[in-house]
Amino acid sequence: MSDTVADPGQTGAAEPFALSEVTRFLRAHPPFDALPLSTVERVAASTEIEFFRAGATIFNQRAEPVQHLRVVRSGAVEVVHDGRVLDLLGTGELFGHASMLSGLPPGFEARAAEDTLCYRIDADIARELLSAPAGLRYVGRELLETRIDRGSQDLALQPLERDPANTPVGSLIRQPAVVVTPDTSIQDGARRMTGSGASCLIVQLGDGGLGIVTDRDLRRIVAEGLGGGVPITRAMSAPAYTCWPDRLAGEVLLEMFDRGLRHFPVVSPTGEVLGVIEDIDLLAARTRSSFFLRQRIAAAGSLDELAEAAAELRPTMLAMHDARVAAISASAVYSVVVDALTRRLLELAVADTGSDLGSFAWLALGSQSRREAVPSSDVDSAIVFFGEPEDRDALRTELHRLGQRVVAGLRRCGLRADEHGATASDRLFVRSVESWQNAARSWIADPTQDQALILVSVLVDSRPVWGLHTGSPVSDTFRIAPNSPALLRLLARFALSHRPPTGFLRGLVVEHSGEHRGRLDLKHGGLLPIVDLARWAGMAARVTSASTTERLRAAAEAGTLPSADAHTLLDAFGLISSLRLDHQMSQLREGREPHNFVDPETLSPLMRSHLREAFRAVASIQKRISAELSAGFTA
Repeated sequence: MSDTVADPGQTGAAEPFALSEVTRFLRAHPPFDALPLSTVERVAASTEIEFFRAGATIFNQRAEPVQHLRVVRSGAVEVVHDGRVLDLLGTGELFGHASMLSGLPPGFEARAAEDTLCYRIDADIARELLSAPAGLRYVGRELLETRIDRGSQDLALQPLERDPANTPVGSLIRQPAVVVTPDTSIQDGARRMTGSGASCLIVQLGDGGLGIVTDRDLRRIVAEGLGGGVPITRAMSAPAYTCWPDRLAGEVLLEMFDRGLRHFPVVSPTGEVLGVIEDIDLLAARTRSSFFLRQRIAAAGSLDELAEAAAELRPTMLAMHDARVAAISASAVYSVVVDALTRRLLELAVADTGSDLGSFAWLALGSQSRREAVPSSDVDSAIVFFGEPEDRDALRTELHRLGQRVVAGLRRCGLRADEHGATASDRLFVRSVESWQNAARSWIADPTQDQALILVSVLVDSRPVWGLHTGSPVSDTFRIAPNSPALLRLLARFALSHRPPTGFLRGLVVEHSGEHRGRLDLKHGGLLPIVDLARWAGMAARVTSASTTERLRAAAEAGTLPSADAHTLLDAFGLISSLRLDHQMSQLREGREPHNFVDPETLSPLMRSHLREAFRAVASIQKRISAELSAGFTA
């Protein structure tokens, strides 16, 4: 147990406290009140204490993902969203877990409303206790009780258009149920469960009733020493509690919690078994993508196991799409899971090398860095190493080999890298921090160098996903960009090079030749003009590595982009991102590889009108900026 104080400068001095006091306090509040004493004692042993003066910020909205679970010991904590106080947390209440579980930046600011004492629990221990049944019940009840009128709107993932609690459970079924007869042996049943990846079997009884056998039941039977040839009914619970497909997820989840069950067979009104819904399925719309899938990735012990876990990524995107998660939030979750895959591949690869690779970091680039990736996105990357190795060339060669292995592993997991793009499998993108920073400074000093603007655009979007916990040593170099008006002018002109597909014929311009003839390019014609403008305006505001939406907000606040223009670009970015995700999810459902080209004839007249207006609005902003550049103005 530690009594150190985190966040120096915001907190006061820590006071020593007894372990028994922490244990007693935690056991008086959920979810700790439902945990075994030994578990709570283990949590208490790792707990740190923090003291925050009234008005101190505990963590900022849209900052780095929260790395701790906090419990208010005394005082009060304000939940603040965009400057508005949404909630006031008192003694015993938890906060920070939504960002911690999802791996996404917090959607709110946590601020001490008065002098406040908090218990701080490390993320690894917190995830373990929140994935236990009592923790799942706590998270589930909290999510189901969260309502828009309270103002929370799911503070990790941003607003949902539809409350997951009101989703019919039939839409959450992931695969057909494994149904067996009563004379099936335990051995055969276990084999069928393993082959299908199911966590339970449904036993079709002769009287029309159903029994259920879970993996926990099978473990109990094995522990009792019964042979594999005994009938499956020896492990069965009957009758199984069932639900109809049109029942709402919130109701079913609460019934599961009340009955202490984790599986409900879903049956049609005629008695047909449609599938089995689990408690984690009912939490899927908000937590499965970013928590349970990441847990499975973190536990993978081989590339084969990682590839098996990664196969759930696209179905997870479909589940979020069904739950009406906003496109920008779904892309952020997708990117978080790709980060987790990358980290685990690196852990496995580093463990296998047997060499001392020193201190280095893996950088995500492009849309992955901005947390805007979708299933069609390439995964771009780079490596930066630190210190003064004895043999720099040898180390660079070793890290290059590591980069090749990780990129190949990502490809095995279904994620491709652009062969002509920037990846750590290319030796040019494996450098020391001094080399990267010197290159960045030279581009700032002379942005007319060959490909300088392209490389600046690539590297300012770099974000460490492994090897560093804070800061971004490559992209942070570009904070001095506002001191180089020449660079900003050229970046502005570069941002104008991608034009929205507006025209006189129906107001939309489509591809005229090639594989996608007659279709709109939503990436290059729709999103890139906004991404480039946001990058330029964000750099002018000294914002480097960040999402497009964060850059636009920062540019509006700093005045490098008029507030009205920033809001127009935000709206256009949301609309085009949503249409792009809808298009790619439709392709996935049809078994096709997703891409960015949509046929305008498949869009409703209303959507075509909205899209046309969005393109025109972006083009109008580009025209104004072009005129200002010609007149000699800069950000």
